[in-house]
Amino acid sequence: MRIGVLTGGGDCPGLNAVIRAVVRKGVATYGHEFVGFRDGWKGPLEGLSKPLGIPEVRGILPRGGTILGSSRTNPFKIENGVERIKENLAGQGVDALIAIGGEDTLGVATKLHELGVNVVGVPKTIDNDLGATDYTFGFDTAVNIAMEAIDRLHTTAESHHRTLVVEVMGRHAGWIALHAGLAGGANVILLPERKFDVDQVAGYVEKRFQHQYAPIVVVAEGAQPLDGQMVLHNQELDAFGHVRLGGIGQWLAEQLEAKTGKEARTVVLGHIQRGGTPTAFDRVLATRLGLQAIDAAHEGDWGKMVAMQSTDIVRVPLAEATRELKTVPIERYDEAEVFFGS
Repeated sequence: MRIGVLTGGGDCPGLNAVIRAVVRKGVATYGHEFVGFRDGWKGPLEGLSKPLGIPEVRGILPRGGTILGSSRTNPFKIENGVERIKENLAGQGVDALIAIGGEDTLGVATKLHELGVNVVGVPKTIDNDLGATDYTFGFDTAVNIAMEAIDRLHTTAESHHRTLVVEVMGRHAGWIALHAGLAGGANVILLPERKFDVDQVAGYVEKRFQHQYAPIVVVAEGAQPLDGQMVLHNQELDAFGHVRLGGIGQWLAEQLEAKTGKEARTVVLGHIQRGGTPTAFDRVLATRLGLQAIDAAHEGDWGKMVAMQSTDIVRVPLAEATRELKTVPIERYDEAEVFFGS
């Protein structure tokens, strides 16, 4: 077969490891040919492609980002988008697609499969919020980046006796905040799954100061106060209907400074969490997912997403994987709450 590969949505460490595994096994074991579609769904939509053979994937395992480029293009928001994709695939002799992405990219893949396109999905998101898989690659790297930042911030917070609010990514799911906060010894962790009481957070901060330590507050970008809403960077929507978040950390720092009388500063990690080389865990997970993805394509097992369940790599229906987001259970938040203010 001639198989197209694309990476869509926000980039993350591990994408290149998937591409490498798909191509290496696909060529060497099965004799398939590959074409790389550039910039997510924009590639098959506009016929933007590049050769993708073993020479093109040598040396990319430790590289962050994606050699194919990415975008947030939604073909279902573009006139005749699906028809154009089908025409371009046929014109380039492409028999199937392997789509690597998060909820939006795989949501498109699900609909295309229902419309007759041969597609296999690979879950990618630093947010770890895709259903049907225990972990997505990119998450472990993002957590480690955030944890290292929190470790460094402890020392400067202690030196200046100030509160430091660390804003991490997480629109609707707080997995990064939870894991990075626990691993980094944060004194308060605030998630999108549970609205927070600013006065209670201020109480935790004051209690921490009473112990002669400076507090670190980790807040996901999508977290909301009890009497408020998500803090938005602006009102513009992307092609998948998402607003651009940003500002909850600064808002919270101002509130805490006013309520406690202690200086508070904000650190927004932002896209630092997406960049750089993947951790060993993410390299191995991405490689295993890529190997299973090309197996599924070779066997014609279309409409499936490869997933990690326990320590096994399995296949699940794409529709199941994209049906709903995997959010942090309240029990997991209760575990973290033991350490708040102490």
